[in-house]
Amino acid sequence: MGNIQQYEEKAELLKALAHPIRLCIVDGLINNECNVTKMRTCLDLPQSTVSQHLGILKSRGIIQGRRRGTEICYTVTNELVKDLMKVLNCLK
Repeated sequence: MGNIQQYEEKAELLKALAHPIRLCIVDGLINNECNVTKMRTCLDLPQSTVSQHLGILKSRGIIQGRRRGTEICYTVTNELVKDLMKVLNCLK
C-alpha cells in the first residue's frame, strides 16, 4: 500500500474534473490559451457560470491565468491533468 495522501491529492483533481463543463474547458485549454469571453461564446453559457468553473479549476491548481492587457488568458498547467485528458481523449 502507498501513502494515502498521494491518492487524496489525485482524488481532489478528479473531483474538480468530474463535471462536463469543466472537462470541456480543460480540453479546450490543453493546447490553447483562452479568455472568459471566448469560452463563454463557445460554451454558450453566462459569463458568471464560466467564471465559477474557472475558479474551481484554478483553486485546484489545474489552470493558471495570465493577464494580457485588460483580459486574463487561461491555460492548463497541471501535467497530470494533461496526461489524464490524453487518456480520456483516446476513449472518444
